Amino acid sequence: MKPIQLFDTASSTYTYVLFDQSTREALIIDPVDEQIERDLDALREYGLKLVWAVETHAHADHITSAGKLAELAGARTAAPVGCNIGTAGVQLKDGDTLQFGGETLKALHTPGHTAGSMSFVWRDHVFTGDTLLINGCGRTDFQSGSASDLYRSLTQTLFTLPDATTVWPGHDYQGRTHSSIGQEKTSNARVAGKSEAEFIAIMDALNLPRPKRIDEAVPANLTSGIRHDADGALLMQPRAVDASYAGDVSPALAWQWFQSGEAAMVDVRSDAEREWVGYVPGALPLAWKQWPGMAMNPAFDEGVRQAAANGKKLVLLCRSGVRSIAAAKRATELGLEAYNILEGFEGDPDADAHRGNKGGWRHHGLPWRQN
Repeated sequence: MKPIQLFDTASSTYTYVLFDQSTREALIIDPVDEQIERDLDALREYGLKLVWAVETHAHADHITSAGKLAELAGARTAAPVGCNIGTAGVQLKDGDTLQFGGETLKALHTPGHTAGSMSFVWRDHVFTGDTLLINGCGRTDFQSGSASDLYRSLTQTLFTLPDATTVWPGHDYQGRTHSSIGQEKTSNARVAGKSEAEFIAIMDALNLPRPKRIDEAVPANLTSGIRHDADGALLMQPRAVDASYAGDVSPALAWQWFQSGEAAMVDVRSDAEREWVGYVPGALPLAWKQWPGMAMNPAFDEGVRQAAANGKKLVLLCRSGVRSIAAAKRATELGLEAYNILEGFEGDPDADAHRGNKGGWRHHGLPWRQN
């Protein structure tokens, strides 16, 4: 068995999908925000149910789609405990395992590129993120990096795996797809045959340019890629996005439009979410996807057409403002004026991965009820 390997050209990032052949449960490692439609298409193509979205570390060169995959595909999120990705539902420690069907992914703490970096072992494969690259390794000059830690992670952790273990790196800039532990032990230009002092000297002399997206990517990745960073001065104005839907609106503006009759509110969460978590009185319940399996709702198109009768615009609400974006794009394809409600009903997870404390309809004190 081999992983499905996917590539993002802009950041030269590899994303991996692993799955159990019997249950079709799947796990994704290091997904990229700009490639979420590609990844969802791959899941559909192979008939997979995504149960985990996993990070090797908090990336500096791209934004993850883990948080969005939790909303759109029903996955749980997992990240290394030392990376401070507080929104991840599972904080992984060295030796922890994740189950998907009858398969197991094991976490190895491999610090150096960052203090929390992890590699993951599955069968006779290891996914090394930015720790071990083909004929290279991740840089150590920023974001809690340590050349001495990386040397130990390479030589005392990864190189103790069987030589035949296939290495699947987080990046490659020369079109190479995989290597092996044996090959890297004997020929990796930075570490093979080098003492720790020699390795540190090599890393100190790299003088690499600062990652272009670091100021944007790292903060976003500490919240699993979910960003609701609208300027407070614009709370009562719609925020323009690309042409795929009309824009984003704050909960306060959505409520104003809804009260005045200017807009219809469509709650695209599942029936179970509305039943157990709460709902907005008067909002149209029209799921975008339904449990189990997060299957598409075949009644969605006709439902939003009816909601937008008499020229009303639509404001779409979900848990945290992810599914509602997908739904707004679909409504726009149908020729309707559709807006996403920022933050959703429950808002973002806090540092303890609890929702309801960081933004969201309820947090802002807007009307809601619970059965």
